[in-house]
Amino acid sequence: MRLVLTTWNINSVRLRIDLVAKLIKQVRPDVLCLQETKCIDDAFPLKRFKRLGYEHVALNGQKGYHGVAVISKWPFEETNVRTFCDKVDSRHITVAFGEKAQLAQPLVLHNFYVPAGGDIPDPALNPKFEHKLQFLDELKACEPLHPRGDARHILVGDLNVAPHEHDVWSHKQLLKVVSHTPIECEKLLAAQTHGEWVDVARERIPMSEKVYTWWSYRAADWTVGDRGRRLDHIWVSRALKDRVSDFRILRDARSWERPSDHVPVTVTLDVS
Repeated sequence: MRLVLTTWNINSVRLRIDLVAKLIKQVRPDVLCLQETKCIDDAFPLKRFKRLGYEHVALNGQKGYHGVAVISKWPFEETNVRTFCDKVDSRHITVAFGEKAQLAQPLVLHNFYVPAGGDIPDPALNPKFEHKLQFLDELKACEPLHPRGDARHILVGDLNVAPHEHDVWSHKQLLKVVSHTPIECEKLLAAQTHGEWVDVARERIPMSEKVYTWWSYRAADWTVGDRGRRLDHIWVSRALKDRVSDFRILRDARSWERPSDHVPVTVTLDVS
């Protein structure tokens, strides 16, 4: 059985629902993970998604900020929400697929929206950056998020860290810019290593090649200079490492009308 899964920081699902529909018609994912939905659960556009063929939706939203969602053609066995840093701020949701989705072995999917961290890369001066570092520490410490052995897990989302040299347009110029500071990179990679996660992008694309999923709104033309960062990630457990058949970043979505500053990232796996 093939699973096509897309993750996308949509930056308001209601504002950009037509772009989501455009993505769905173009990519046709079985499961779509959204971050920064920016709406309470009761206001989520469920009817539109059902018309698009997605009957199963798991939500963790709040008014105005943050919010994550899993929209699926496959039924869930269960859903779960975790809080981090003692804040109820809608940054995580987990769903599990199993017999209802006709899977012989369970498959667990974690969807994250890691705090951005503000502009000042000093936790003593910037509470938002302090929060981000604590969140990354808790991500590493949360054992249920770290699959072992034959466990089949996928972790996706806007992790708000570009951890490698060529995940940003200029490693040297961004070393003191939030999202690429050494301490953030170290903490995200520590969580990845502790969980024995495989970073699909860097498994399939050489470390020497530039890879981006985000371009700032501050640039009048995002294509000039191509000053991007790779903030959106798909990780798989060791048991799924050899089951990845395709991986794509839809750069063109950054040029759609009224776009998100992030673009969709899609993985295809054999999960039979």
